[in-house]
Amino acid sequence: MAAFVKGKLKSAREAIAKQEFVKARDAALNALEYESENYNAYVLLGVAYLKLGDLEKSEQAYRKAIELDPGLALAWQGASQLYEKTRNWAEYAKALDKLAHLHATAGDAVKCAENVQKLIQLRRDDGDRLQLAEVLSLVLPGSDLYPVLSTLPAPDPTNPTSSTIDPIQEAVHNSLPVLEELMSIYEQAEDALENSEISKRRMRLGAPPLEQIRRDVALEILTSSQLPRLYNEILIHPNTPDDLRRETESKLLQLKQRLLFALPTTPPHVETKTRLAAEVSEMTGGMVLLKIPNELAWSLYIESKDATYIEDYDFGTLRQFIALFPELPLAKLLRAYFEYMAIRLDEDEDEEKPASEPDPDVDYVEIIVEMFSSLNESILAHRIVAEIYEQEFDYENMIKVSESGLELVRRSEQNWGRPLKLVKKAFDVTLATALVHLFPPKNHARALRILDEVLAEDPNMIRALMNRGFVLQYAKRWDDAAHLFGRVIKLEPEDLDQVYRAKEELAWCNVMLGQLQTAANELRQVIDALEELEGREEDKARSWWRLGRCHWEMGDDHREEAYKYFVTALRRSSQYAPAFTSLGVYYSQFLSPPDPNRASKCFQKAFELDSREVEAARRLAEGFAEEGEWDLVEVVARRTIEGEGGLQEGPEAKASRRYLPINAWAWKAVGAVELTRRNYVAAIEAYQIALRTDVDDPLSRLRLGEAYSKAGRFAAAFKALERARELDPSDWVASFFIGDVQRQMGLYEEAIQAFESILSSRPQEIGVLHSLGQSFLDLGHFELSTGFSARAETSFLSAVRVSLDLLNASPGFRRVAWKTIADALYHLSGFPEILDGDLAQDLLACVIPLVTDHPEKGLVDIVSYPLPTEDLSNLPLLFLETALAAYDYRLTLGAIDDTAKATAFFDLGSALSTFGRRTLDGAKRDRAQQHAITQFKEALRLEPSNDAFWVALGNATFLSQPGVCQHSYIRALEVDNKNAATWTSLGLFYLHQEDTELANEAFYKAQTLDPDYALAWVGQGLVATANGHDKEARALFEHATTLTATAPEADLEYATRLFTQINESTKSRSGSREAFLPAFYVLDRYCKQRPQDASALHLFGLVCERIGHVSVGIDLLGRAITLLEAAYEETEDTAIERQFTIAHTNAARLRLSAADFEGALESYQVATGLLPEQPEDAEGRVLLAQCQFGSGLANFKLGQLAEALGLFEASMVTAADHPVIRGHVVVLLAQTLWAIGTDEAKESAKTQLLQSVEYDPENLAAINTLAGMGILTEDDGLVDAALSEILSLPLDQRLQRDPERDVTYLLTQHHLGQGDATQALSVAQKAVFAEPARTDVRYSLASLTLRSGESGAALAVLGGSAQTQGDFAQLRASLALRAVALCVEETGHGAEALRLAQKAVALSPWDRHSWEALAYVRGRSASER
Repeated sequence: MAAFVKGKLKSAREAIAKQEFVKARDAALNALEYESENYNAYVLLGVAYLKLGDLEKSEQAYRKAIELDPGLALAWQGASQLYEKTRNWAEYAKALDKLAHLHATAGDAVKCAENVQKLIQLRRDDGDRLQLAEVLSLVLPGSDLYPVLSTLPAPDPTNPTSSTIDPIQEAVHNSLPVLEELMSIYEQAEDALENSEISKRRMRLGAPPLEQIRRDVALEILTSSQLPRLYNEILIHPNTPDDLRRETESKLLQLKQRLLFALPTTPPHVETKTRLAAEVSEMTGGMVLLKIPNELAWSLYIESKDATYIEDYDFGTLRQFIALFPELPLAKLLRAYFEYMAIRLDEDEDEEKPASEPDPDVDYVEIIVEMFSSLNESILAHRIVAEIYEQEFDYENMIKVSESGLELVRRSEQNWGRPLKLVKKAFDVTLATALVHLFPPKNHARALRILDEVLAEDPNMIRALMNRGFVLQYAKRWDDAAHLFGRVIKLEPEDLDQVYRAKEELAWCNVMLGQLQTAANELRQVIDALEELEGREEDKARSWWRLGRCHWEMGDDHREEAYKYFVTALRRSSQYAPAFTSLGVYYSQFLSPPDPNRASKCFQKAFELDSREVEAARRLAEGFAEEGEWDLVEVVARRTIEGEGGLQEGPEAKASRRYLPINAWAWKAVGAVELTRRNYVAAIEAYQIALRTDVDDPLSRLRLGEAYSKAGRFAAAFKALERARELDPSDWVASFFIGDVQRQMGLYEEAIQAFESILSSRPQEIGVLHSLGQSFLDLGHFELSTGFSARAETSFLSAVRVSLDLLNASPGFRRVAWKTIADALYHLSGFPEILDGDLAQDLLACVIPLVTDHPEKGLVDIVSYPLPTEDLSNLPLLFLETALAAYDYRLTLGAIDDTAKATAFFDLGSALSTFGRRTLDGAKRDRAQQHAITQFKEALRLEPSNDAFWVALGNATFLSQPGVCQHSYIRALEVDNKNAATWTSLGLFYLHQEDTELANEAFYKAQTLDPDYALAWVGQGLVATANGHDKEARALFEHATTLTATAPEADLEYATRLFTQINESTKSRSGSREAFLPAFYVLDRYCKQRPQDASALHLFGLVCERIGHVSVGIDLLGRAITLLEAAYEETEDTAIERQFTIAHTNAARLRLSAADFEGALESYQVATGLLPEQPEDAEGRVLLAQCQFGSGLANFKLGQLAEALGLFEASMVTAADHPVIRGHVVVLLAQTLWAIGTDEAKESAKTQLLQSVEYDPENLAAINTLAGMGILTEDDGLVDAALSEILSLPLDQRLQRDPERDVTYLLTQHHLGQGDATQALSVAQKAVFAEPARTDVRYSLASLTLRSGESGAALAVLGGSAQTQGDFAQLRASLALRAVALCVEETGHGAEALRLAQKAVALSPWDRHSWEALAYVRGRSASER
C-alpha cells in the first residue's frame, strides 16, 4: 500500500515536471484514495489544480495540507503562489508572514528575509500605512524574527545586486531609516485619527466644550501611542545625525507636553502626571541650558516658572529668548518692555554702566499692547502688560488683564498638576491694586477679599498692606490705616517709592485724625526727600497739597499758608486736580471779598482734570442750577457719575445694577433733568439709584413716585408716594401726587377726597383745583358709562364749579379750566333732564357771561346770542350752546403749542357735530356740520399724526363727502392700525356704500383687535342682514348686547329684531312672556341712555304689553307721544304724524287692557281724527279699522252697545280687504250681540259668525266662538257644525290652524259640561299622544286625571312634562298641580308637596291658583296631623 502511494506521488511529481498537470492531478487523487491524510499528495494536488486553473480546488488542497501539518513550509509556499496569482492580498500576507516565521524557526535567514521583503513590498503596494508599519517593525531589534535576520551578512555597497535581499540586509544593519519611516507613519495616522474623533464628538448632543474634547481625544490616543518608543530609539540610535536628533527631541517634548496637559488631576492619574511633569521640566531645562532654539521648550520653561516678580524670571534667560527668537511676539514684547523699563538687552554689557534711557520717539506701550493681542496664552505677557497698565494708571484694563492672567494660572496649574502660588499671588495683588484705585470705593469689597487671602499667606506683603491701607482710608478708618502704613515703614522695603508713599499716607491719616502738627512734620520730611529726586511731580504735588490741607485744618490763621502750599502743589504739577478744588474753596469761602469767578474757574479746571473731584462738581452744579443752566447741570452730574464708576461699559452706558452711589446728589440732578424732559424711564432709574444711598429721603421718594405716575406705572407710583408721605407727613405735594395717581387709576372718589383734603388747608392751590376739576370730570365719564346718570350729573356740575373756582383763583390757568368747563357742559347736554336745576342755573349764570361778553366771540350764525340765563325750558340745548361758546372762547385764548391748539379745534368740531345732529333747524344743521369739518381740518393741519382727528373728519363727512370720509379713515388707520373703532367706522362706510365684502372684512378686523367692541358686532349683523342671513344677524346683535362695553344701537336693533321674530314665528295670541324678557332688558337700558328716542319708547311700550306690564307700557307710549308731538310741531313732517297716530292707537289698546275705557276711547278718537275718512293706503285702512274696532270695544265695555255695534260694522266695512282684522271684528260683533242677551241678538250673532266662517273658513276665532255658543246653549249640532271641518283635517293641518289648541279645550269643556268626564279625558289623552312635548296639554291631562282621583297617574304625566323643554310659564304652573297630586297621594309626601307649593308661590306670586294650591296643601297637612 505504501509502495503504491509512493509510486503515485512519484508519478505526480514527474507529470508536474513534464507539465502534464491532468496526469499529475489523477495520480495525486489516486494516492489520496489509498491514503486520505497524505500531506504530499494534497500539496501535489494543489499544484496540479493551480496549473489547470481550478483555483478553488487548489486552495482546498493546500488548506487540507496545512491542516494536516501546519509546520511544514511546502503547503504554505504553494498557497502563497495561489494567493499571489488570485490577488488575494490578505491571505497572501498571512502566508508570507507564516513562511517567514517557519524559515526563522528553521534558521534559514535568507528565505526568512525573502518572505519579509515580499511582505514589506506587498504592504507598500497594497495596504494601509499602519499595516506597513506593522511589517516594517519585523526587521527591528524588538521583533521575533530579528535574531535570525541579524545573522545575515552586511550588504556589499560595491555590488548591491549580488544579493536578492539587499534591502533587508540594509534595514537589519542600519535600522534608522526604518525608524524614521515608522515615525512618519504613526504621526500621520494619529493626526488623522485625532481630527476625525474631534469632528465626530463635536457633533454629538450635549457635547462638552471643544477644549475638553481635545483633551479627551489626546489622552485616549497618546496613552497607547507608539511614537514615544520610536522617538527614544531614534534618539539613542548611533547613526542619528544631530539635526534629526534635535527634531526628534522636539517632537518627543511636544508629545509629552500634550499628554501631560491632557491627563486629569484625579487620583488615578496623579502619579503619571507628576512623573511626566518632571520629565517635561527636565527636557525644557536641558534645552534652555544648551540654548537649543526650540520655541516650545523655551515657552514652557518661561511660562511654568513660579516667580513673585518679573525680575525673578531671570533677565539673562529672557535675553537669550529674545536673541534666539527675535521675530516671535513674546520676544518683541520683551524687547519693548526692556527698553521701556531701561533694562539692558545685551547680556555682555557692563553691569555697572547705566542702562540707556528709553527712546522718546518710540511708543513702547503701543508695541507691548499690540504684541499682547497675539499672546492670549502667555502668563509672562499678562504680567508684563498688567505692570505696564499699572504704571499708566489704566486700572480698568489692568483688571481685565489680571483676571485673564488668573484664568491662565488656573489652567496652567491644571495642565502641570502643580501650583503656581507665587504667580497667582502676584496676579491677585495686581488685581487688588486695580480694584482699590478704580472708582473707589466701588470695588473695595472685592479687593478686600483678595487682599485678605494674600495677607493670610504672606502677612508682610508690602503691596498688599499698602492697598489694604488705601481701602481703610476710603472707609475713613484712619487709625487702622495708620497702623498698616506704619507697619510697612517698619518692614523697611527695598523700594524707596513704597517707603515714601507709606510715610505720606501715614501723615495723611494723622491729618484726618486731627494730629495736625505731627502730620505737618511728617509731610515736610516726605517732601524734603521727594524734592531731592528727579521727576515724581505727581507725588510732590500730592504731598504739597496734603500739607496745605493740613494747615487749612489748623484754622483761619493758617489759611494763607495753606493757600501757598496749594499754589506750590500746582507748580509741581499743573494737572493735579485737588489743588484746584482747594483753591476754589479758598476763593469762594475764605478770601475777602470772595471771588466767585476765580473760584468757578478753579472748580471747572479741577473737574476737567478729574471727574472724581466731587466737591468741585457739586459746587459747579449748584452754580449752574442757580443760573437755570440745566443742560450744564446734567453734564456735570453725569460726568460725576461716570467718575465714580456708576455706568457700565458698552455702546449705551447704563447704571450698574449693584452699584451703590457715593454722590446721590448727582443722580437726583439727573432725575430732575430727565423728569423735565419727560424721559420718565431714565428719571425712574436715576431716583432709584439715588435712593440706594438714602432709602428714607422723602424728596427722592416723591420725585420717584411722580416719575412712576407719568410713566403709567401707577401701582409703583402709589407705593413710592405713600412712603414719601410717611417720611414727611407735612408735605402736601405727596398727597397731591397720590390723588393724581388715584385719578389715573380710576379711583376718582379717593382722588377727589385727597384733593379736597389739601384744599381744606390750601384753598387757593391752583394745581390742586385743576386736578380736582379733572377728577370730577373723569368721575362723571365713568358714572355715565355705567348708567348712573344722576351721579354723573352731579359730578359734571361739580367739575364746572371747581373750574370756576380755579378761574377766580388764577387767570393763568384759563385754558385748562375752560377745557374742563366746556367738556362738562358738553356731557351735560346729553342728559334728557337736569335733576339739580337750581345749581345748573347758577353755574350757567356764571359761565355764560364769561364766554359771551368778549369781542372775539364766534358761531353767531349757529348759536343764538345772547344765551338765556332765565329760560330753562330746554336746558340740554342750552348746555350744548354754552359748551360751544366755551370751546370757541378757549380758541381765542391761544395755545401754548400746536398740540393744545389742535385739541381745541377738535373739541369745537366735535361739539358742532353734536349740535348739528340735535338741532331741528335745517339751516343751522348745515352750517354746524360745515363749520365742524373746518375745525377738524384745522386740527389736522396742526397735528396730522392724530388718528382721532382723522376719524372725526371721516364721521363729519360720512354722508356729504364719501371720498374725504374714506381717505380720513384710511389715514387714521395708517397712524394706528390697531384701533377697532376706526376699523368699525370704515366698515360702516363700506356698508353704506353697499360694498358688503369690504365692510365684512373691516368688521372682522375690528373684532380681531377688540372682541369686546360692540359696534363691530353690530356692523357685522348689518352685513348679515344685507346678505339675507337674518338668523345669523339676530345672533350677532344678541352677542353685541351681552358685551361689557355695550352699544345703544345694538340694544335697539336686537330688541326690534327679537320683537319682530317672535311676532312672525308664532300665531299665538299670548306669545311666551319669557321670550320677550331679553328685549325688555335691553330696551330698558337703551331708553335710559337715549330717553328722547320716540321709536325706542314706542317699541318698549309694546314689549311691556306682551310681558304684562301694561301700566308701564302706557307710560312709555305717553312719553313717545309727547316727543312725537313736539317734533311734529317743529317740522310738520307727515312721517312723524303717522308715527304719532300709530302711538295713539297702541296706547288706546293698552288702556283697554288696563280697563281705562274712556282713556282708550279718547286716544282712538285722536287717532281717528288724524286719519282720512277713506284712507287710500293699506296702512291707513288698517289703522282706521283698528281705531273703529277698538272704539267699538271701548263703547261696548262702557255699556254703549248701539255705538259699539255701529263702530264694529264700520270697521268691517273698512277692513273688507283685510280678512284677519275683519275676522276679529266679526267675533267681537258677535260677542257684543250675544251680550245683549235677546234671542234675536243671539241668533244675529250666530248668523254673523256663520257668514264669517263661510267667507273665511280659516277664521279659527269665529269657529271657536260658534262652538262656545253651542256649548252654552247645549246645541250639539252647532258644536259639531262649528268643529266638524277642522276636526276632519289631517293632524298637521289642524295643529297649524289651531296654534293655541282651542279646539281641544272646547271639546274638553263640552264633554265636561255634559258630565262625560271619560270622554273629556279621552280628548286630553289624544292631545298628549299627538304632541307629547307640549306642557299645556300635559297639564290639562294631569288636571283631568287628578279630578278622577288618579293622583299617581297625574304625577306620572307631570313627571314626563318635567323632561320636556316647554313653556317656562306652563312648567311653573305645573308646580302647584304637582303639589296637590303629591298631597293626595297616601305615601307621606306632605313635606315635598308643601315645598313645591311654596316654590310655585315664590315663582308666580301673582297666580291665584298657586296660592290656592298652597292653602290646600297646608290644610290637608293640618287635618292629617
